[in-house]
Amino acid sequence: MAVGKVWVGIDVGKGFHHACAVDQAGKVVFSRKVANSQAAIEALIARTTAKATGGVVWAVDMTSGPAGLLIALLRATGQPVLYVPGRLVNRMAGAFAGEGKTDAKDSRTIAETARLRSDLTPVPGPDAVVTDLQVFTARREDLMADWVRGVNRIRELLASIFPALERAFDYSTRSALVLLTGFQTPAGIREAGAAGLSGYLRDQGAWAKGIPSMVDKALAAAAEQTVALPGESVTAPLIARLARQLLELDREIKDLDKQLADRFAEHPDAGHITSLDGFGPVLGAQLLAGTGGDLQTAFRSSGHLAAYAGLAPVPRDSGRVRGNLHRPQRYHRGLRRVFYPAALSAIKRPDSPSRTFYLRKRGEGKRHTQALIALARRLVDVIWALLRDRRKFHPSPPVTATAAA
Repeated sequence: MAVGKVWVGIDVGKGFHHACAVDQAGKVVFSRKVANSQAAIEALIARTTAKATGGVVWAVDMTSGPAGLLIALLRATGQPVLYVPGRLVNRMAGAFAGEGKTDAKDSRTIAETARLRSDLTPVPGPDAVVTDLQVFTARREDLMADWVRGVNRIRELLASIFPALERAFDYSTRSALVLLTGFQTPAGIREAGAAGLSGYLRDQGAWAKGIPSMVDKALAAAAEQTVALPGESVTAPLIARLARQLLELDREIKDLDKQLADRFAEHPDAGHITSLDGFGPVLGAQLLAGTGGDLQTAFRSSGHLAAYAGLAPVPRDSGRVRGNLHRPQRYHRGLRRVFYPAALSAIKRPDSPSRTFYLRKRGEGKRHTQALIALARRLVDVIWALLRDRRKFHPSPPVTATAAA
């Protein structure tokens, strides 16, 4: 039976998706499981478009990974596809699906949310460069999480057997990890002596200029502790192995960053983005990956982009309380992790407009974090203008022609 306009919500899964369609009154038209295969998805699209005489709006809760084939086939039809974040699905579930959670209930929630809300972000069309950047940035995020976890684990293990050495170095640096591959105990450092430590660090490629200082710090740490703590015999080899793994992980991250930078440079907006203080290839790639590569299509304004990145405060008024603003709960955390570090990097240049803006906000009484967030919000406006006008950043505003009097 033919119906008018329908909204189809799809709860994305690895092997199967669940699709639910609702009409303009919110009545369920169909709800079914669909295999994550080209034939099954194409059949779903054909049946739905044939039945919906008023058009179809599709909505998904994922835009990458298992959703790749689904989105590619939906975009090929030229129909609108909206993104409903998982956090929003969880918040809206109680209104539409009641207690409990199933794929069928989630897909209906996605469909109803797309029907009722006008502020959802469209899923952009495929872009080969942006797609590659999404893969690279997702992999980099995984590697960096492994890196942070590994460094924290090394510090924890080292503090249990040799706390003075744990305090002596920053183990997110390559040279400090090189030291740990060979020496993890006070006795081992004392036995090697200055000559042994220097030779090992030099042979293993530690930073040459920093070797004398490292040797002095290591020997001073060893002098502080003359006892071997329980567990040292099994913990020390674990520290050495973990240090070697982190050195290999560091090489993998650097290789990935080179691939990412080369691919990012092929995007037409790369030069415009990196012309702004604070943005390098990595943050630029994360920006394109998080927005789909076309800010003008995906977002109506810079304010819309700022809200999506969690940098535009929303009101929380109640009773007589007015003007109470707070950070939104629903925002893209990946984009917030682009603009905040960009702001932090931009203020390092003493003569940059970003530092001037930051200092002005501090002068207005804002705390460091508040001033950085204000600067991050400002960077959203600047990036938006640069990509809109297809130009690179310059500290002076562009000159506009005016008619002669």
